[in-house]
Amino acid sequence: MKITILSRSASIPSTRRLVEAARARGHQARVLNPGRVDMHLDGSSASLFYKRKKLPPCDVVLPRIAQSINSYGLAVVNQFGIRGVPLMNTAQAIAQSRNKMRSLQLLSANGIDIPSTVMARDAADLKAMVGLVGGVPVLVKLLQGQEKHGVMVCESLQSLEAALEAVLGLGHNLVMQQYVQKTGQDIRVLVVGGRAVAAVERRPRVGRLSHTLIKGARLEGIVLSDACRVTAERTARLVGLEVAAVDLLDVKGQPKVFEVNSSPALPEMEAATGMDLATPIIERAEALVAGAPRVEEQEPGGVKAPVSAPVGKREAPRRKVAGRPSRKASSERG
Repeated sequence: MKITILSRSASIPSTRRLVEAARARGHQARVLNPGRVDMHLDGSSASLFYKRKKLPPCDVVLPRIAQSINSYGLAVVNQFGIRGVPLMNTAQAIAQSRNKMRSLQLLSANGIDIPSTVMARDAADLKAMVGLVGGVPVLVKLLQGQEKHGVMVCESLQSLEAALEAVLGLGHNLVMQQYVQKTGQDIRVLVVGGRAVAAVERRPRVGRLSHTLIKGARLEGIVLSDACRVTAERTARLVGLEVAAVDLLDVKGQPKVFEVNSSPALPEMEAATGMDLATPIIERAEALVAGAPRVEEQEPGGVKAPVSAPVGKREAPRRKVAGRPSRKASSERG
């Protein structure tokens, strides 16, 4: 296949892993910066240019659109879709996942449990509503923020007040959510093609504002419960994402989804689980091009095992991550 990866740079670790996995399976992979893609419409055709040269056809597109060029990047993704190119994540699904309040509204309306959540435009109102989400610690997030900078854990009223004054002062809208750290697990589940393929538990550092997952959190691969797996898979389907990281809290066996990400960082999860997580994405791209339907939704008790890569650390064989130590953490910019 000819695979196009929309990413700001081929050197970004997750992008590099996807290129490696694609080429290992005999495919051609090109990385295009969506900010440098030009588009042309005339009522009868939809053309795409890169560095002023018309783009040759490709078989499938893997979007990894940075928040900094979200609107333009999603227009590029949509243009590929207009041309009939299969998309691993559509522009509509990416946009829906990035509007945090709307995605939570969608999930809640379809029976997916979510943590207690409040939204307000005024810092004083948010501070007054801390009790509605169970008190500190709380998650504070931008409604339209990057994964790495849009989510914080505030473990005290002082850190919460500092976060609210700083962020609302810049004119951003915030959502505040319950964060059950002592009685539950903070879990990230990678879902590909409707199937959960890996999961990690995240442990933020205590006593400070922590960017979840990317900064200030220790990751550990885990075996996912049926309830969490089914919830993560349903969440990805509802939002419409082929590739998604579903963030949830497992509170005494009851999963509560608090975030969905369309461009999850791969190396961090690979290092924590010892699994190759780029290859399942390429395999799903192959199936998508071949016209394979999405995996049918399963209920607890009647769940099939993942096709691509098993969830967990020691209970099942792992794919080896090519050229990477299995336990060494890696960091990713953008």
